[in-house]
Amino acid sequence: MSAKPFHLGWFTNFAVDEWTRTFTGGGGDPWDGQFYVDMARAMERACFDYIMLEDTLMISEAYGGTTEVYLKHNIMGPKADPSPMAALIGAATTHLGVVATFSTMAYPPFMLARLCATLDNICKGRFGWNIVTTGEDLAAENFGMDKLPPRQQRYDMADEYVELCKQLWASWEPDAVVRDLSTGTYADYTKVKPIHFKGTYYKSRGPLNCVPAIQGRPAFVQAGGSPRGRQFAAMTADSIIAPSMGVAGLKAYRDDVRARAVAGGRDPDEIKILFVVAPILGETEEEAKAKAARIADAPDYCEKALALISAITDIDFQKFDLDKPLPEQLTTNGEQGSLDAFQQWGTGKTLRELCRDQLSRGLDGLVGTPEQVAERMGEVMAEVGGDGFLITRPFTSNISRQYILDICEGLVPALQRRGLARTRYTKSTLRETLREF
Repeated sequence: MSAKPFHLGWFTNFAVDEWTRTFTGGGGDPWDGQFYVDMARAMERACFDYIMLEDTLMISEAYGGTTEVYLKHNIMGPKADPSPMAALIGAATTHLGVVATFSTMAYPPFMLARLCATLDNICKGRFGWNIVTTGEDLAAENFGMDKLPPRQQRYDMADEYVELCKQLWASWEPDAVVRDLSTGTYADYTKVKPIHFKGTYYKSRGPLNCVPAIQGRPAFVQAGGSPRGRQFAAMTADSIIAPSMGVAGLKAYRDDVRARAVAGGRDPDEIKILFVVAPILGETEEEAKAKAARIADAPDYCEKALALISAITDIDFQKFDLDKPLPEQLTTNGEQGSLDAFQQWGTGKTLRELCRDQLSRGLDGLVGTPEQVAERMGEVMAEVGGDGFLITRPFTSNISRQYILDICEGLVPALQRRGLARTRYTKSTLRETLREF
């Protein structure tokens, strides 16, 4: 097995921590942010590339046409705004990258460009923007729209949106701030210029009214699952979030994105694709399997799982029989890639079996001791070709301090012993860290 190291991130959100299970201290009240600051510090000790704060802009009613299940089980809500959390984490760490999710539907481009530049400076060059176009009609209604535009148009808009933001970030030359005491000049006005951007969807005069970001622009993170989404990610992202779908699916996804990057004139090695996984660890293999069984055998497991995938896809899975295969191959104007990874069309699996498959996030062999799981992760990356993994909580569970400890003090050291994960930081900015190997 190759000892080439790979990148590690963590997919989480500023939401409710675990509060219903044993060894969680009651939990459920993380709103001052200290739970996630502690998590980020643990991740920094383990030398993760970045923490990614996912976000959505609504409380779903997709499952059964009501918010009942979502609020009862705190599924994808309540959530707090990721930008203040990113600032807190950035101020409390020195090396870890901090990525926040902002929607191109929800933020005027000028405001987003200014916010990202501000956060990059607070984080000392370690900030990243997870670019989303939003996939839920309920979110669109919260912003005065009747429904979302079609996916193709949303990505066309996102292409233009990102280009506008790039021009705004470049409206200050890197050396525009001179702080010249002899003339009393703070900034050279000849190096701060309007952009007069006029596109099909957006218009902005510029310049930004804040100093340049340390990185020039934030690192770009994106999750492209549909063909159009993959194209956007291949041409834009520094790091891509991808669902796990079996080793062959991982390799096919990575090969496709890299081919799209080459066709578009990008160096594919500039893009780090991280596959979402949820390892379940124990001191013995039997203990880990027992943990997984306790999650999957819980009476409310399938309800939680289906409510979650319903919220992501805007499809009401309550209407399907749990013990039969899905009657048709489903499509959505929401997150098609996540839907495809869930429904595994053509396998003949029942909906109940599809729910249980989500516990492993589509990749077998990640339930066991830290040494066993680390070995398996190394085998997968050697076969896929790179670039790394994005850790997340086991499906339907909330994040807990115990799980953070399992990963940061159990799994990552096992990876490091195999030369599969970095043992120290050598770069100062997130974009440099992502391109380190």
